[in-house]
Amino acid sequence: MSTQINKKVLMTILIIGCFLSTLNQTLLNVALSSFIEVFKVSPSTVQWLATGFMLVNGILIPITAFLMKRFSTRQLFISSMTLLLIGTLFCALAPNFSILLMGRMIQAAGAGIIMPLMMSIVMFIYPPEKRGSAMGLIGFAIIFAPAIAPTLAGFILEYFSWRWLFIGLLPFVVFIIVLAFKYLINISEQETARLDVLSVILSTLGFGFLLYGFSSAGSLGWASLITLSSIITGLVITSVFCIRQLKSEDPLLNLNVFSNKTFTMTSVINVLVTMIMYADMILLPIYLQDGRGFTALDAGLLLLPGALVNAFMSPVTGKLYDKYGAKPLFIIGLLFVIPTMWVVTDLNDTTSFTFLMIRTIFLRVGLSFITMPLNTAGLNALPKLLITHGTAVNNTVRQLAGSIGTAVVVTIFTVQSIKHTENISIEMPSAGLEQLKALASIYGSSDAYVFMTILSILALILTIFFPNKLKNIPAKTKTT
Repeated sequence: MSTQINKKVLMTILIIGCFLSTLNQTLLNVALSSFIEVFKVSPSTVQWLATGFMLVNGILIPITAFLMKRFSTRQLFISSMTLLLIGTLFCALAPNFSILLMGRMIQAAGAGIIMPLMMSIVMFIYPPEKRGSAMGLIGFAIIFAPAIAPTLAGFILEYFSWRWLFIGLLPFVVFIIVLAFKYLINISEQETARLDVLSVILSTLGFGFLLYGFSSAGSLGWASLITLSSIITGLVITSVFCIRQLKSEDPLLNLNVFSNKTFTMTSVINVLVTMIMYADMILLPIYLQDGRGFTALDAGLLLLPGALVNAFMSPVTGKLYDKYGAKPLFIIGLLFVIPTMWVVTDLNDTTSFTFLMIRTIFLRVGLSFITMPLNTAGLNALPKLLITHGTAVNNTVRQLAGSIGTAVVVTIFTVQSIKHTENISIEMPSAGLEQLKALASIYGSSDAYVFMTILSILALILTIFFPNKLKNIPAKTKTT
């Protein structure tokens, strides 16, 4: 079938769709404080624009394996983009916060479908020896959108109304829907699949509680009743969901993918790398804004060069993966990541903006050798029947890892900042409140980077034990 497909047209449509979806997801990160003023809501309420998006996105991802069996590629992609369009319209016209949040949830429903769908399509239409290059192109879209989002959002908020964050997106979404209707063809064959409603309920509640619990830990703390009860409830329900999947003849999410050693090992590395990546995106702006007094736009500009390098490196590392395999790329990437974590374990109030920008560029070069090759290596190891389940599991793991990484690093930062506040007040009794807070924030950030350095070293140790030709390992995974 793949020889009859115009892959360039197909990939162009997918990459634009992915770019718009990811841009929409990250565009509001620097705009939350503006919405507090516009809608007169509390910081904890406005945070639901991010938390709610993540919850809906995370809940939908495990169901995508069933959706990809039951519906055509064309139907799912157009549905995803249509949900993005409807949600964006709601947000652009929102007269109050509730409508804005509703629109955000609708957008998230579309975003939850698009990522696993795209990865599955690549695995279906390209042979194993060319998948790295194709995944690298998708990686470009996934990384380029968050790279420009903070600067773009900062510019729009500075010179235009917040509504243009959504109005500006509308014509592009309409354009990609028109292109999809005209050029997008079906890739996979549809099956008469039965929806296991109980599994859908269990996955929705289980992953929903877990994601909410870990996201709450960052703001409420690990000792909070809401945090603990959400995580424990999520773990119990998710355990029941997993047992049901293992016993089912036609599981909603086939966990037999983990019986493949390669997929399991790449999933573990994926968890560590995602935790590092998400934590750095949270921690560096905290240091810059709370510790050094830089604006959100300054923080976005500092992150921009590194993220652009990462985006443009993604297709290059995809081709390198096809040529040399995964293990050499992982090792090179982590040899970049480890020093970039270590050099910021002693941040102070004179660390230069330029130094941090160069450090972030090196970090992003390292991540470009890891992220998309990691996904490709894990999925390449699976038989074709399990690829849709592999992509769903892969994206679910990343979503959970991002939430856990953010929660853990914010907790370390908060606890250490409190300790440093006490110590600094004793050592510098004449320090003002603002200076005290700034210094405590700087030292707390340094301590959190120690934890992230340990994570990156652990990832390197695991990588050393990988087979030399990771991408060529035959899959022995049991299918049902």
